[in-house]
Amino acid sequence: MLFYKKVAVPKVLSIYVMALAGAAMVHPGVVHAQKETATLSAQQRSAMEAVIRDYLLKNPAIIRDAMMALQAKDALQQEASTRQALQKHRIELFNDVDSPVGGNPHGDITVVEFFDYNCGYCKKVSGGLKELAARDPNVRIVYKEFPILSQESTAAAKAALAARRHGKYEEFHYGLMAAEKTDDAAIQTLATKLGLDYSSLNKDMADQKWDAQLARNRQLANALGINGTPAFIIGDSLIPGAVDAEKLISLVNAERARLSSAQHRKTRQTK
Repeated sequence: MLFYKKVAVPKVLSIYVMALAGAAMVHPGVVHAQKETATLSAQQRSAMEAVIRDYLLKNPAIIRDAMMALQAKDALQQEASTRQALQKHRIELFNDVDSPVGGNPHGDITVVEFFDYNCGYCKKVSGGLKELAARDPNVRIVYKEFPILSQESTAAAKAALAARRHGKYEEFHYGLMAAEKTDDAAIQTLATKLGLDYSSLNKDMADQKWDAQLARNRQLANALGINGTPAFIIGDSLIPGAVDAEKLISLVNAERARLSSAQHRKTRQTK
């Protein structure tokens, strides 16, 4: 799963140390540095540090408040950066002809998923994604193969992409998600179950096109700051981690309402 970077305590302390250091320099109990030099003596430095330490010990909530403020600032910056990246890479995300598409290919809302067949969380959410498509006939799903856990994951991704040539991508995709293993034996068993000729599938798996496609997916994920699975993109939002069917439905409905509202405002402005 994805993990967001938290604000480190040293970062917060450094900010307050610098701020309090300035205050300490004018504190009545601290000897001022000579005007002709910016260098603190050992005695001056010790006195300043004592004032800072005493202040922080008496006001520990400052550190907590600073951490919360910095985390909020970092979150806003991250959201803005993500929106810019999503806008920049919209074509690769939503209209890449090499990426398999499920649900309604002409749906009004697109859900993009980055996943790995050996990711337990991906297996957990696959049922929810399938349920979303069943309950909302206007949802379009773009599948981004993102094998990052093992060579076995890469082989499974290539098998699924090869199955697309045989018109069985989604069946193969959900079959792999439901399978306990994704090794060669599991791939062959699934292919047979779906009525695919394994020798033909195996030959298609060797196509070097898949390596290039998976490399592009990795580059795209990196550009968006995605370093784990699963990860979803709906509209201008990146949703990391596992979400259930109800959450996906809620996110899709919210995006649909947002687009409808934006269209309504645009219509009013043109009148």
